[in-house]
Amino acid sequence: MRVTFQGLKGHTVVDTCVFRYTKTMQKTLTPSEIKALAIDLDGTLLRPDNTLGNKTIQCLKKLMQRGIQVIICTGRAIESSSRYYNAIGAGGPMVFFNGAEVADVPDGKVLYSNLMDIEIVDYGIDLARSMDVHYQVFFPPQDGPWEALLIEKQRPESEMYQRHTGITPVVTDMKKALAAPGMQGGIKAMFITDSALHNEIRQKMTDRFGSRIYMAHSYPTFLEIMNAGVSKGEGLKTVLDCRGLKPEEVMAFGDEENDLPMFSVAGFSAAPSGAKDTVRQAADFVFGSNAEDGIAVFLEDVFK
Repeated sequence: MRVTFQGLKGHTVVDTCVFRYTKTMQKTLTPSEIKALAIDLDGTLLRPDNTLGNKTIQCLKKLMQRGIQVIICTGRAIESSSRYYNAIGAGGPMVFFNGAEVADVPDGKVLYSNLMDIEIVDYGIDLARSMDVHYQVFFPPQDGPWEALLIEKQRPESEMYQRHTGITPVVTDMKKALAAPGMQGGIKAMFITDSALHNEIRQKMTDRFGSRIYMAHSYPTFLEIMNAGVSKGEGLKTVLDCRGLKPEEVMAFGDEENDLPMFSVAGFSAAPSGAKDTVRQAADFVFGSNAEDGIAVFLEDVFK
């Protein structure tokens, strides 16, 4: 079985990418029926240096001119994503914090959020202190337009995250911050540490909270903790409702395990060659490296 293309006369996408059919029935990708692209940022759309390639920018702008919507679906905060959706001129409802928030950009109006209980955030603080690892939490905005990122002390991991995202964290005693009046819960918590410790953290969080939480690996050293029911898939469903789109009109792009729920929602899915093995196996298509604007080459081939 294979995914086939209609309307690409004398041409197949195999010329520029490897495709893999993973579903139980054959289905046909008709480019003219695709109305939106749901795209992950890190490892998929962005180059390894966190920049957008000019080829990718121009490709997405041309597709938007043809009426195709670009939907950013990322684990990043709205603030650290803004430079990318602004660069390509994309707007409307998009997925942030792995689906813990859906916001209408560029205004940044939050349309949907799913917060973690204070108890979960608090236990994460205890766990991080006992293991001596970096832990950070995003909270809903209070005194400014953006969500607040709290950490307990500066570490090499926090400095790396600041360089990676451009977000300046607030250094504070998080136990005291949780006790502040009006604190409702956290958007997303993150352990940034050697991946060898991730399984231990996962196990301890699962033993304590079970199905009350959702955990996802989104970057080599990032282990993210969110409320149950949060996923890029659920966030994408909300976005499709807001935009009046059908799942079969959407192609999703991603490289990490947190992108898999998005694959199950969209009609078609694609992963870069550097994606995790499980993600490549789940994708309908595998395209070239994000370091070489692989997504642009793939999209130009599909939408010729």
